[in-house]
Amino acid sequence: MDLALIPKIKHLDSNNFFLLAGPCAIEGEDMAMRIAEQVVKITDKLSIPYVFKGSFKKANRSRIDSFTGIGDEKALKIMSKIGSKFDVPTVTDIHDVNDAKIAAEFVDILQIPAFLVRQTDLVVAAAKTGKTVNLKKGQFMSAEAMKHAVKKVQDSGNNKVLITDRGTMFGYQDMIVDFRGIPVMQKYAPTILDITHSLQQPNQSSGVTGGKPELIETIARAGIAVGVDGIFLETHHDPQTAKSDGANMLKLDYLEDLLTKLVAIRKTINQF
Repeated sequence: MDLALIPKIKHLDSNNFFLLAGPCAIEGEDMAMRIAEQVVKITDKLSIPYVFKGSFKKANRSRIDSFTGIGDEKALKIMSKIGSKFDVPTVTDIHDVNDAKIAAEFVDILQIPAFLVRQTDLVVAAAKTGKTVNLKKGQFMSAEAMKHAVKKVQDSGNNKVLITDRGTMFGYQDMIVDFRGIPVMQKYAPTILDITHSLQQPNQSSGVTGGKPELIETIARAGIAVGVDGIFLETHHDPQTAKSDGANMLKLDYLEDLLTKLVAIRKTINQF
């Protein structure tokens, strides 16, 4: 896929990786705007192509009392407002067929969650909107198996497709990134590394997913060195108070330092 097909994306001539980043969930307009404003400022400074990420609702939760959202239309309107105000593309995840058409009216990229990437009806519905489709690799799938998910999008008449690796599950509570899979998936579509969900620790007895955010930079550096096309991360001003996935999010104050290092690594890699 030619990334220039993504509306409003900038800095493609920088030869940098591109970035999908934002909060796990849209908790309100103020927090989303604050995060978007800061990330846009950083990515413009570093010439990184940027896509704002935010979930308009959370359907895959461990407990019935977990936060699921502020209301679908309200959250999607915030996503649309961010795209317009900061002139950046936006991405949100969808969970059922009806979500595809609704979300496509507000965002530029539709993301298929890892647990749902084999759901043919969902993938096809996303593809038929004509929007770019970001397929998150299932934790249970091999890199090679993602070619079939990509082909479902293409066979639906849409060649605008991305793949995001978010780790592979080993045991009940651990995720591992197999970097051998990156060049494999790049044969099928531009490939992104999710450096926050890859460090999740799911299936905790408390019903709240854990994580190892102290290893975000380690995973990110390795991904850039391997040659990923993009980086996906979730960030928040105060991860401890985030209503979803706070345990593995990057504190927003740390983002510029991390991206500065990754840009330097990318510049070195580009010489080879």
